[in-house]
Amino acid sequence: MAPLPAGIRFIISFSRDQWYRAFIFVLTFLLYASFHLSRKPISIVKGELHRYCAALNEGDVELSSQSQRASDTPRHQPPDNETDCSWAPFDQDNYQQLLGALDYSFLCAYAIGMYLSGIIGERLPIRYYLTSGMLASGAFTALFGLGYFYNIHSFGFYVVTQIINGLVQTTGWPSVVTCLGNWFGKGRRGLIMGVWNSHTSVGNILGSLIAGYWVSTCWGLSFIVPGAIVAAMGIVCFLFLIEHPKDIACSSSLVAHSRGHENGAHRFRLQKQVFADDENKPLDPEIQCLLLSDGKHPVHQSHVVVLPADGRGSMAAISFTGALRIPGVIEFSLCLLFAKLVSYTFLFWLPLYITSVDHLDARQAGELSTLFDVGGIFGGILAGVISDRLEKRASTCGLMLLLAAPTLYMFSTISRMGLEATIAMLLLSGALVSGPYALITTAVSADLGTHKSLKGNSHALATVTAIIDGTGSVGAALGPLLAGLLSPSGWNNVFYMLMVADACALLFLIRLIHKELSCPGSAAGDQVLFKEH
Repeated sequence: MAPLPAGIRFIISFSRDQWYRAFIFVLTFLLYASFHLSRKPISIVKGELHRYCAALNEGDVELSSQSQRASDTPRHQPPDNETDCSWAPFDQDNYQQLLGALDYSFLCAYAIGMYLSGIIGERLPIRYYLTSGMLASGAFTALFGLGYFYNIHSFGFYVVTQIINGLVQTTGWPSVVTCLGNWFGKGRRGLIMGVWNSHTSVGNILGSLIAGYWVSTCWGLSFIVPGAIVAAMGIVCFLFLIEHPKDIACSSSLVAHSRGHENGAHRFRLQKQVFADDENKPLDPEIQCLLLSDGKHPVHQSHVVVLPADGRGSMAAISFTGALRIPGVIEFSLCLLFAKLVSYTFLFWLPLYITSVDHLDARQAGELSTLFDVGGIFGGILAGVISDRLEKRASTCGLMLLLAAPTLYMFSTISRMGLEATIAMLLLSGALVSGPYALITTAVSADLGTHKSLKGNSHALATVTAIIDGTGSVGAALGPLLAGLLSPSGWNNVFYMLMVADACALLFLIRLIHKELSCPGSAAGDQVLFKEH
């Protein structure tokens, strides 16, 4: 018998469950990357919505007019002078406030809608909920670009489009985190989700490239093409997304195997399902820590949340207040508020800071600022690896926040010494700032929403994820606003504000860090038991 080809041997070396798990990992990565891809065009097109052209010579004017006659594409004609190429209503003196209002309308709608999204998502099938959100997001992203083709100059049109788009995009994060949490057990969740969370940077990069391709010639396509991509991915979601391993008879988690698989080729094996009637088996240390919060006494009755049954033998979706009562949810939510404030301040203001400090043009500053995202990718993965190894999520976040504050001060000082120093500080700052942000929004949210104390009920995951990310989105809206108010008085004041925000984020984790250190089996401080009712 002829030996099997190497490629076939590689394929059959993985189990059916492992292939399905890898498929869900890649699919959810691409789905949420497309969301970020559709958010990026507005930051790229801002420069085209308000720009002051250099004086045009007669040949350029003639060529432009000939091109216009040969094309059916409408072009905005400046009302007052030939060198103003702005798009009304962003051609006014208050264009900065108008462009800022587009950002804040999206971010505020996103923050408010996120709280409702998790509650709604718990009560609907994830595949339908996510598909509808992606189709709606694609439609409203494209609608913004249609303003170019239909020569729309109403500021209200663009603001309303941004608000609705912000609301429908809240369907994405709770859905993909819930799905990934269902498929991957707690065993290497930090590393897995650290790698998976790089979809943010991938989406931002792709969005910048796609929007930048048309921004100077036909900025409407900078929105329509990303909108079409999101809508297309929504159809892919409807056709291929598997919400839970049980839907296809797969195991939901992997555990380390001390002796390896039978053929010695695998480091992991599928975990045998544990049923509720296995009462004679000893509890693992984590459950013991749950039942004995201080190691000696049973958990207090106030830490028990009673969930009603849904009438079919399973537990009903958790309420908003019930999710808030899970110890750790409020602390991590408030921590993320300040961590996301710092991250989004860099997102919106870093290119301008680099331009003013290193005296680079806007394009060079934008390209250089992507190093912050590169550092963020490594920071997210590093935070996941450390938290998996130590089994302490809060302590890992606290350590990175503690290091981030002095690093930001060093950034404000060393980055003025030259381009090489700026590059080094961008990578380091990106890792320390984005590490806690990535860990909280992914692994921590999944831990709190799928803990063993839920007794297999995953109905809390989307609500917990929405609460944490929704609170963080409030900080995302506040950070750029505060930076805009403080930057005229000097960039040092902006960095002081960011350092104070990092310190506040750390303070909200102090209790959980202390609980982790005093109870090694607990990954998120106090735990909560859920009883069926």
